[in-house]
Formats: sequence, structure tokens, C-alpha cells
Amino acid sequence: MTKYFLAVSLIFLYSCTEQKAVEPVIEEIIKSEAPKTNVTSLVILGTIQDAGAPHIACKKACCADLFENPDKDKQVISLGLLDRSTGKKYLFDATPDMPRQMKYLKEYGTVSDNEMADGIFLTHAHIGHYAGLMYLGKEATDAKEVPVYAMPRMKEFLQNDGPWSQLVIRKNIVLNAMQNEEVIHLSNEIEVTPLLVPHRDEYSETVGFRITGPNKSALFIPDIDKWEKWEKNIIDEIKKVDYAFLDATFYSGVELNNRDITQIPHPFIIESMEKFKDLSTEEKSKIIFIHFNHTNPVANSQSEAAKHVIEQGFRVGKIYDVFDL
Repeated sequence: MTKYFLAVSLIFLYSCTEQKAVEPVIEEIIKSEAPKTNVTSLVILGTIQDAGAPHIACKKACCADLFENPDKDKQVISLGLLDRSTGKKYLFDATPDMPRQMKYLKEYGTVSDNEMADGIFLTHAHIGHYAGLMYLGKEATDAKEVPVYAMPRMKEFLQNDGPWSQLVIRKNIVLNAMQNEEVIHLSNEIEVTPLLVPHRDEYSETVGFRITGPNKSALFIPDIDKWEKWEKNIIDEIKKVDYAFLDATFYSGVELNNRDITQIPHPFIIESMEKFKDLSTEEKSKIIFIHFNHTNPVANSQSEAAKHVIEQGFRVGKIYDVFDL
């Protein structure tokens, strides 16, 4: 906000004649919002659960001000990936906030004329994770053959169910099939491996991803029912990587007092912290909590809940945080 205030102030401080000299300065201020890097890396492009914030029909204090004063940083969960070796960029999940997220990804890192991501990896068929594909269709950008990576049921869903099937028919997207634990080689530096996880699979299976770069690796699991339901041991999986972006939809479940919490199972943050309490300081610091419901107090970085998470040695995901791979 400070940078934009400075830009606006510069306009009013100078006459119309002098304003031409100021415009390049304003342009530089705006451009500097997206960091430039040539390092293979991940960037958090959103941290909020599927339905966003403010949440439709929410009457709670968490959304009251957001209806009047939207917070552009409260975007739905997504990761961006820059592959230094090729200059290509990838999205993990296609969210309702994808137009802004894809724009940021284009301007992030090495310069590219490609307005589209070079590929989109989908975790599952819940609205916050694939609905952004709508912007690739005829009514929007009418994209040309954007690669979309999907598991078998997800691929079938997109091929056979409208309006998504229209994207396939018109070749707005090209579907690339994934299989559980089969490595996808994006380049000599980048590998992506889908990992099946238990979740509410009405229209598709659900996966997380292990993303391996030239020096480091990451685990991305934005949705899972409970850690105990997974056939893999989450602690073992954390130890295999350098970063673990993990489902933190609810802090304790208490904040959701108008829904049956058993119908929307997720690991509560307090449950995860208890499960991970015996990890070393180094291992705890790998864990970055993401995918916050609008009611989750951790979504406010100044809340006591967020401070408590950090005091316990864990991290709270923040939009535009960068992680070198």
C-alpha cells in the first residue's frame, strides 16, 4: 500500500508537464511488486480455502469488513513454480483467483511473453482447485492448448462433463494423464510426483504433490481428511523434503459452529501440532500451514493463534512467500 500511495502522491506533486517524467518512476514502483528471480523456486499465490474470504453469506466478524474492504492478499490456495533451466512456469491448482495469480506468475522470475502458465497441475475436483479453468474458455481468454495435468478420474470428469468438456473439445486445454506415484519429468531440474490422499472424492480422486528441484524438494497437500487415514506416514514424508505445505483448513473446529464438522474432515492445526510436537526444530520449520478457512484465526497473521503456531516452531503460509528449490 505504501508503494501505491507514493505513486499516487507523485502524480499530484507535479504539474501536467512534469508528469511525463514521473510516469516511468510510477511504472517501476508497480513492477517491483512482483519479485524477479532466476532461481528455480516455488511461490505461494494464495492461502485461503476454496470459497475464499469474504465467504458467501458469512455473517461473522471474520468477513464483515472484507465485504466492504476486500483484501487482495486473501486469495485461494495455489503454488507457482519457476523452472530456471527452461524459464517455464507452472501453477498448482486452478483457483477462482487464477487471473490474478497467473498474471503474477507471468511477471515472477525470468521475463516471458507467455501470458499463460506452461502447465497446470490439479489436485482434485473441489471448486477452489479446478474452477479457475473456466477462465481458459471461449467466454474468457479462449486459450490455446494449455497443458493440464490430471489423475484418471479427474481427467475423465473434465472430458465428459460440461462446461469443462468444452475446454477439451475446443482445445483450450490439453489433458495430460497422471498416475499415482509416477514421476513427471518437467525438465532436467524438475520432477513432480502425484501422491493419492484420502479426501471427499465425489467427482475425482485427490492428490498431493512432491515437487523436486535441483537442490531441494517440497510436499504440497492442500486437502486431506486426517493424517491417520493416509496409508503413508506424514512424519516420514516430511523428513524426505525441505518444505511441507500442509492442509490447515481449521484451527480447532470450534470456529465452525454452524456446520457438522464430521462432514468436512480436515486435520485441525491443533491436531497437527500435537502430532508433530516431537519433531526436531529443523523438521518443524519445514512445515508451512496453508488452505485456511475464512473462519480460521490463523488467516490473520496478527492473531494469537498465528503467533502460537509460530512459537511452537511451525510456519504460517503467506502469499508471495518464495522457497528456493
